[in-house]
Amino acid sequence: MPPPVFRFAPSPNGYLHLGHAYSALLNFDLARRSGGRFLLRIEDIDATRCRPEFEAAIYEDLAWLGISWEMPVRRQSEHFARYRQAVEQLSGMGLVYPSFESRAEIARMVREREASAPWPRDPDGAPLYPGAAKSLPAEERSRLLEQGLPYALRLDMAAACARANRLIWIEHGEGPDGETGAVSAHPEAWGDVILARKETPTSYHLSVVIDDAVQGVTDVVRGRDLFWSTSVHLLLQRLLGIPQPVYRHHRLIEDASGQKLSKSTKATGLRELRGQGATPAEIRRLVGLLDDSRSSTGGC
Repeated sequence: MPPPVFRFAPSPNGYLHLGHAYSALLNFDLARRSGGRFLLRIEDIDATRCRPEFEAAIYEDLAWLGISWEMPVRRQSEHFARYRQAVEQLSGMGLVYPSFESRAEIARMVREREASAPWPRDPDGAPLYPGAAKSLPAEERSRLLEQGLPYALRLDMAAACARANRLIWIEHGEGPDGETGAVSAHPEAWGDVILARKETPTSYHLSVVIDDAVQGVTDVVRGRDLFWSTSVHLLLQRLLGIPQPVYRHHRLIEDASGQKLSKSTKATGLRELRGQGATPAEIRRLVGLLDDSRSSTGGC
């Protein structure tokens, strides 16, 4: 039986903080205890926010923590062609359509609808897509595309769910409300999610499932804030015919006010803490992990 494969996949749009340290150390520890492999992936599809200096700092901070990883590192920006293939595969099933409204226009439509009644929102609190692009005649879609207008390629969620049938995953960690064991996925809660845009041929949801499959990731260990995103990921895995990893969602490291840490929170940044004299052992203590050489218990 092949060894399990774990991964840590940060975005280089800021410096790592204690929450990243916890997730990276947890994945690294689990890989070592199980005789598995540990991969590092750079999720840099957002060209406007990702910067080389942040990527270099990721390598530096992880090495300082005592984490090593297999080479080469997969960088998402080098694999746009693979993500396009996945979008084309879903398009061939009749499950993708373009929408042409700007973010400002979508926000206006939501405000108009909420004037009379609450508009549904996804598990992250963002309003579901309110437009009618799915019902545009093919001729009108072609005309708008030929004009060169910006667009987003959306998944027809109703059609996708009908094709995929019931989805369940076995949760080995714990969800935000204590969910564990067999969990029923509810991708419909996310509405017609964006798979790609005119300027970026992928999205987080699409690229993460493709990358995990290509890299042979068997165990996805990540924060509870991504728990319900698993519903969309299972749906895409089913539609694309790719393997489903084991999922474990871990607790979040929070600030003094109980909020999830942000890359803008310099007080919890690894570079700042290191500059103040913190050691890797102290970082482990701050995030609630014992020295892995002395403990065989995980943080999930």
